[in-house]
Amino acid sequence: MAKPDYIYAVARIRAKELSCFGSSTLEQLMACKTHDECIRMLNEKGWGNGSAGQTPESLLEGERNKTWEQLRELVEDMHVFDVFLYANDYHNLKAAIKESYAPSHGADIYNPNGTIDPLVFRQAAEAHDFSALPEQMGDAAEEAWSALRETGDGQLCDVIIDRSALEAILAAGKAADDPLLAFYAEHTVATANIKTAVRCQKTGKSLDFLRRALAPCDTLDVSQLAAAAVEPVGAIGDYLGRTCYEGAAEALSQSASAFERWCDNRLIEMIQPQKYATNTIGPLAAWLLARENEIKTVRILLSGKRNGLSDDAIRERLREMYV
Repeated sequence: MAKPDYIYAVARIRAKELSCFGSSTLEQLMACKTHDECIRMLNEKGWGNGSAGQTPESLLEGERNKTWEQLRELVEDMHVFDVFLYANDYHNLKAAIKESYAPSHGADIYNPNGTIDPLVFRQAAEAHDFSALPEQMGDAAEEAWSALRETGDGQLCDVIIDRSALEAILAAGKAADDPLLAFYAEHTVATANIKTAVRCQKTGKSLDFLRRALAPCDTLDVSQLAAAAVEPVGAIGDYLGRTCYEGAAEALSQSASAFERWCDNRLIEMIQPQKYATNTIGPLAAWLLARENEIKTVRILLSGKRNGLSDDAIRERLREMYV
């Protein structure tokens, strides 16, 4: 089968990249005195729907929706982007199982941006019939559903579904015919494993718990990571220092927020070469990731302004930009 031709789509994306925020735009936003002034500047730059009553969260979600709508205009087969949406699917699966166990009374707990309609998850959980889901997802759902009802342990339910989500993301990345999608999947799974290991070390989780929670990947030995997580603080950093995640160890020694920033910056650094590709899905995926990074950075900046943080405190949390 011939590979899709992305030349036109990439050319359109190149034009859209011109409107992406760079460091100078972030400095303009930083110069705003108040949260509301930031919102007005974002409106002037085309963010939001122009409504005076639009909330910051709806403004940011609107930008995310706009990004996906623009991709749909350019790409015929949107399944190539499923690797970016599986996390939302598994979030919705988790929400449906927990809602069937303890109804949320109408709370907005579902993410509409997935590959499967959230209603499918709700119906499956209510009927305790997960046959309509993909096999791997259905197996994880059955295990998590049974665990929750037998033990009442919501954390165990989370572990089962979260690991299955990481396995699905990694499989999709490996199956994709593009190195950027493969890198994204590996990076996502590896950094999620590191976050889990650090969290488990802080809460004193057992080695058995860690072995169940961590998802195997190519760039980390999860057995060694699990063993480090049951050792005193510093053991995880010592192990990471012997891997390609040496930078993660340094960031973790500073703070959890520094590590989150390192993860996002590493991803932006690795997608930079896509600016020069011409006929692959890579530049489109890179633009999607750049937009997600941009939205996250604006959220951090707005939150800092709203909570009265100093400019220095906000700047140390801002991400590197793609452009």
